[in-house]
Amino acid sequence: MASGMVGGGGSLSEVYSSAKRILLRARDGIERLERFESAAPMDSSDLVSSVKRDITEVQSLCSNMDGLWRSISVKSQRDLWRRKTELVGEEAEYLNQSLEKYMWRNQRRMLEAKEKADLLGRASGEGAHILQIFDEEAQAMDSVKNSKRMLEDSYASGVAILSKYAEQRDRLKRAQRKALDVLNTVGLSNSVLRLIERRNRVDTWIKYAGMIATIVVLYLFIKWTR
Repeated sequence: MASGMVGGGGSLSEVYSSAKRILLRARDGIERLERFESAAPMDSSDLVSSVKRDITEVQSLCSNMDGLWRSISVKSQRDLWRRKTELVGEEAEYLNQSLEKYMWRNQRRMLEAKEKADLLGRASGEGAHILQIFDEEAQAMDSVKNSKRMLEDSYASGVAILSKYAEQRDRLKRAQRKALDVLNTVGLSNSVLRLIERRNRVDTWIKYAGMIATIVVLYLFIKWTR
């Protein structure tokens, strides 16, 4: 078809239009190949052959256009058609490279799938056991994550409790100091003052016992979750 169009400027326009139309079809084929590349394996040999034929035809048309634009006498028109011919050739080369890359990736993917199938076939006796191990490992990881989350929540609760104990201790100390000031002012006996101090020590021991008990509970919880 291309050889029958060799002639004047009108023939050059027709060849160019045909080349652009075939390029559009080839580009659409490349996009379809790349779109389905990540899907399930499929036999794309027919589409690959069709795209390859289109690219070859465009390259042939570019050769005809190269001979035609050289025969144009007007320099501005000649330069214009030279550039158009170069652009068509560059796009055809780009599509050809894209097709070759796809064919290489597809060949590698098919080879990997074959090797995987062979490996699974040889290890079919152990395949179910391996999958079970993976499943158990995944369940164990989920359990660890849940335990970690529970531990973090318990730790946060413990920290909050200890913070409240500290706040209560500070308020109690301030109240005791005020009470002692009042008692000293009114002149109470030393025995009453010693009783208040002893109560303060008892409250301190209660505070520390609560902190130790909280730490022991957290430690036992951590040991139980592991």
